[in-house]
Amino acid sequence: MNDCLALPPLSLDSRTRWEASLRLGFVQRAGGTILAERRHAGPLRVQKPLHPEGARVCHAVIVHPPGGVVGGDALDIDITAGCDAHALLTTPGAGKWYRANGRASTQDVCIDVAEGAALEWLPQETLFYRDAEVEMTHEVTLAANARYIGTEVLCFGRTASGETFDSGRIQQTTRIRREGKLVWHEQGGIDGAGPGMHSPFGLDGHTVCATFIACGVTLDTSQLRQLREEIGVTGRSGATQLPQMVVVRHLGRSSETARAVMVAAWRRLRPVLLQREAVIPRLWHT
Repeated sequence: MNDCLALPPLSLDSRTRWEASLRLGFVQRAGGTILAERRHAGPLRVQKPLHPEGARVCHAVIVHPPGGVVGGDALDIDITAGCDAHALLTTPGAGKWYRANGRASTQDVCIDVAEGAALEWLPQETLFYRDAEVEMTHEVTLAANARYIGTEVLCFGRTASGETFDSGRIQQTTRIRREGKLVWHEQGGIDGAGPGMHSPFGLDGHTVCATFIACGVTLDTSQLRQLREEIGVTGRSGATQLPQMVVVRHLGRSSETARAVMVAAWRRLRPVLLQREAVIPRLWHT
């Protein structure tokens, strides 16, 4: 099991700072998946689990009641999928990270997927306001034959309101391990006032970047070509086959387009990896 599963205590050192923790445990029971463990501290909740695909797959919606994260807030999310369980996690809307006010905000996500289990991490887009200071880590631990799908859509600045992300800092680390072996490690940062926003080695002037990762799948040449054709929309999109892993990337200026690319990848890869057609969560349409 992942050593980051200890539930930290709730601590409020000021009226404007929240530390929130959420721990969820999914298990396989009688041929279906149920949410067997649910613990929270502070403003993180999970809605009633749903089974829109039948008992085999448990859908759960993670909710942050304040509606946005302010400077100094800390969110910790721990999720386990027991042997042969299958869970899908999403959010009811975009995650909003407000200006730092002199203090960085953090989010730490730890996911542990056991033998024969599958977990899909499909949050809606993340929006960083100007002057946000955010540190995010995402740790995934997989058993030998566990399967994992993860997506993220990151939006820099409220472009619809004419706001640009010209100040602030986002630091992000993602690690995926299978049987203790590191199979994916990505670490980077974006400084709103730095060259990364406009450098061809960074965002190259784009305001939205998205990543889709499917672990446990190998596509043949025809399948990879079809995937690339389906995600070839406005902006820059690409798909890469790595050992037992497919990674899809997108750069653009529209969160809707980025989400469409991620959904197209999910529709194409979910049946290959999980032998199930993609069932769009109803709340994505609200």
